[in-house]
Amino acid sequence: MKKITKMSLVFLAVVGLTVSATAGVVLAEVGGLCYEVTVTNMTRGQVFTPVLVVTHKNGVKLFTPGEPASDELAELAESGNVVPLAEYLDAMTDQVGAIAVSDGGPFGAGESVSIQVPASGRYNRLSIASMLAITNDGFVALNGVSTRQTMHTSPVYDAGSEMNDELVAHIPGPGGEGYNEEGGEGFVHIHAGIHGIGDLPMPENLDWRNPAARVTSILTHCSPE
Repeated sequence: MKKITKMSLVFLAVVGLTVSATAGVVLAEVGGLCYEVTVTNMTRGQVFTPVLVVTHKNGVKLFTPGEPASDELAELAESGNVVPLAEYLDAMTDQVGAIAVSDGGPFGAGESVSIQVPASGRYNRLSIASMLAITNDGFVALNGVSTRQTMHTSPVYDAGSEMNDELVAHIPGPGGEGYNEEGGEGFVHIHAGIHGIGDLPMPENLDWRNPAARVTSILTHCSPE
């Protein structure tokens, strides 16, 4: 049985970016074991939105490179809103073990956030996702890695669901306003970076070289609320 059945969703409004999230720590029973997942933003000037973390069985995938992104993943990649993807995963009753979202809002270059999710031998795969807030539809992710591995890195993926016009009006990050209704490449692929083709201020500071995120996972006792 899943340890999390219903999530308590709260709306965050931080630096002009509105996202939805669960509490930053999701607990198993008192005294239980949790995976503590720490995500570090390794870019020079990008902002990561709150991180969705999920434990699950083998076979669950957030996306498949080279294939179209789901509507739920596209929403996360375009706006930072984790709720649709979290609710989609939460409905996979026998396949998904626990879901959590980092607390505290978006975090900048060189910063890290930690999230706890209950540990279970049945759910031995880990996935995460977080939007790069100053992109059209860029995101970092782990996609069903083994919970036995303790350190991973992620490149920036492009959801392929929105044109990379680099216009402030179409980017939800700090100073941004929204997103572009027009479609992108149509499939998930490695993001080509920021090229200064729009009106983003100081685009040279917003570009990156992969990998862009470091993710560590350790088994520990669940922290109290």
